[in-house]
Amino acid sequence: MLLAGSTNRWLRERATKAAFVRRSVRRFMPGERIEDALDAARGLQPQGIAAILTALGENLATPAEADDVGAHYCEVFAKVAAAGLDAQVSVKPTQLGLDFDQRLAERHLDRLLECAEQYRNFLWIDMESSPYVDRTLALYRRARGRSTRIGIALQAYLYRTERDLESLLPLGPAVRIVKGAYLEPPSIAYPKRADVDENFYRLCVRLLSAEPQQAGALVHIATHDAALARRLLDHVRQHDVPRAAYEIAMLYGISVAQQRALVAEGHRVRVLISYGEHWFPWYMRRLAERPANVWFVVKNAFG
Repeated sequence: MLLAGSTNRWLRERATKAAFVRRSVRRFMPGERIEDALDAARGLQPQGIAAILTALGENLATPAEADDVGAHYCEVFAKVAAAGLDAQVSVKPTQLGLDFDQRLAERHLDRLLECAEQYRNFLWIDMESSPYVDRTLALYRRARGRSTRIGIALQAYLYRTERDLESLLPLGPAVRIVKGAYLEPPSIAYPKRADVDENFYRLCVRLLSAEPQQAGALVHIATHDAALARRLLDHVRQHDVPRAAYEIAMLYGISVAQQRALVAEGHRVRVLISYGEHWFPWYMRRLAERPANVWFVVKNAFG
């Protein structure tokens, strides 16, 4: 129901005006401005936690909006460099105009990759719902042929992802493995959480194996599932996987104690910090990922 609600205009218009909803959103994002995100990244850095910055919003209304997104993210790269922060950038393909024209998205991605190169930073491509997978993979393959400063997210709940990953391994890819947060039918996605978890584990283990590592692969283990993360870190320890081969990717404001504990153990942790006005679909997907978050919203409603 939460995933279905994420695309409901009637619910979005009312929920975004509700004070208790806005209060609960602040747990997951520091604010709507890039300055808010930069301040949050600055606060994490002394704790040994790095960041990824992403402006919320997808499925643009006009191609001209993609120009604004491209300009904004190039400005973000510049501000990160000026502040001396360890903060990367993540972008959704539809923010670059993918709904309108593949070549338009390619041009904007090229521009962002040039900025990543200029500021010696790193750019991530988010994965959106299943109709975008093939086009997003094409964007990544093309960009990866031009630079090593780019990575892609792959979703463990899709049956196809194991095959997609195998096709990328010769590139020595940087891959963020996520469970997946869009409403997908059981014909293309695992309906059971246990199956998603097991596929997540297999995908990460594959990236951590000898052949991908020799090719230069990097894996972002993007989960707040403590048991799953621990299982993978046990694998890392048992197989002497170098710390440079992986990072634990988590979300701002969630499992903060776990983030700090992982840093204390010597693991690299990178937190995704979201910002922007178009937060409602993202927010609903965060609730769907962790039902415990719903209780947090309820408490805000009556607090």
